[in-house]
Amino acid sequence: MQYEAVIGIECHVELKTKSKMFCACPNRFGGEPNAQVCPVCLALPGALPVANEEAILQVIRAGLAFGAEIPAFSKFDRKNYFYPDMPKDYQISQYDMPLAQGGIVRYWLEDGTTKECRLTRIHLEEDTGKSTHAGSGDGRIAHSRYSLLDFNRAGVPLMECVSEPDIRSAEEAVGFLEALKRTFVQLGVSDVKMEEGSLRCDANVSIRPVGSKDFGTKAEIKNMNSFRSVYRAIESEIARQIAVVAPGGRVMQETRGWDELAGTTHSMRSKEEAHDYRYFPDPDLVPIEVDRTVVARLRSLMADLPIARFERYRESYGLGVAQATQLVDTPQLAEYFDSCVGAGGGGQQAANFVLGDLSRLANETQTPVWESSVAPQDLAELIGLVESKTINSKIAKDLLLRMWNGGGSPKALVEHEGLAQTSDPGAVERFVDEVVAAHPKVVADYKAGKTNVMGFLVGQVMKQSRGKANPALAGELLAQKLG
Repeated sequence: MQYEAVIGIECHVELKTKSKMFCACPNRFGGEPNAQVCPVCLALPGALPVANEEAILQVIRAGLAFGAEIPAFSKFDRKNYFYPDMPKDYQISQYDMPLAQGGIVRYWLEDGTTKECRLTRIHLEEDTGKSTHAGSGDGRIAHSRYSLLDFNRAGVPLMECVSEPDIRSAEEAVGFLEALKRTFVQLGVSDVKMEEGSLRCDANVSIRPVGSKDFGTKAEIKNMNSFRSVYRAIESEIARQIAVVAPGGRVMQETRGWDELAGTTHSMRSKEEAHDYRYFPDPDLVPIEVDRTVVARLRSLMADLPIARFERYRESYGLGVAQATQLVDTPQLAEYFDSCVGAGGGGQQAANFVLGDLSRLANETQTPVWESSVAPQDLAELIGLVESKTINSKIAKDLLLRMWNGGGSPKALVEHEGLAQTSDPGAVERFVDEVVAAHPKVVADYKAGKTNVMGFLVGQVMKQSRGKANPALAGELLAQKLG
């Protein structure tokens, strides 16, 4: 029997705000433990929370990006459960009235195929602190096991995106998460760095016979700290469940951890019974009335989303999947590329320069392309000179380096220094004759059948002409001369 996976993702994203969700403590990664805390985020008696307006607006923007409904009213609830590094012993979250409901995440796979996954909701809550467990536990006080608690992260605004079970493979799960990451980076709502914990996700995985509409028993996978881990963990869990079900076994509903070294998931705790979180509206926080004019303004400011850019680059400019993805993954680079094309640069040529020579120079000098001396309109001018055959590719590369170093307009440089490519047969023929006379052995090799030396001869013509000869014409004339 053939099985298919049914996967849903719960993604937690720490928002990029100046302060925490319900207090004025700085929202900053790292730092001395317990240095970014106050009575509110430590839940000291009598401390009252005040909601962070910027965090609320960021969640609304995220919802709008995916076409979610933004209800007119929302509220915060208390989610009651014990967590060792949660100061209140409850979490301020959202239950039945989230800030964003529904929506669709469109994403693409490595082969360029586009997919869709529905969202259930996007809601806003606060993060917990962080526990560090240590000690040998040999029974003596000095060496007993202990835990260190750091509450710097407690109270940081946390956006949770919950998907519908529309994902069918590990590859699709990663594509979905990459779409979230790209979108949140472009919106500026989060830096989504998995290594710093600002993007964390859990995957609910089940299997069922291909063609079945019923859902199987799901297992929740935790502790995945990279997209590679997500892929490997889901692949491993799918294989484990098939191995259980195929001979007639039954998958248990449970929470499972991912072991990166072993490459397998392992049981953490049973989830046969649903938790009763005893949600109720937080009495210390007033309900939120979402101003429709604010929603309209945020919607009007929404720029092209990554999926729209990806499809435009593929359809309008014929870029490959890898090139389009590279551009989309860095919004500032994509904007630079768009400006260049808007100034008249051909799409494919612009992509070649931006992702090729310009990116190499950026890496060598540690200067981003969009902050360099090469303005998008100057690159468009350079591309125009190449496409009109005014200059060849070698001179274009030389000019680009000079432009990077502050050389200015490529057209002005070409005119001032007489760098225009020559396609005059008479002028190029003189260079060809000089090269043929200077390399009799190579000429003899060519006439003896070693036609691969033609590239060397063309290169010598280009060198003799200081890069100004039309290389295609040089090749034609050499072929004629050598018979």
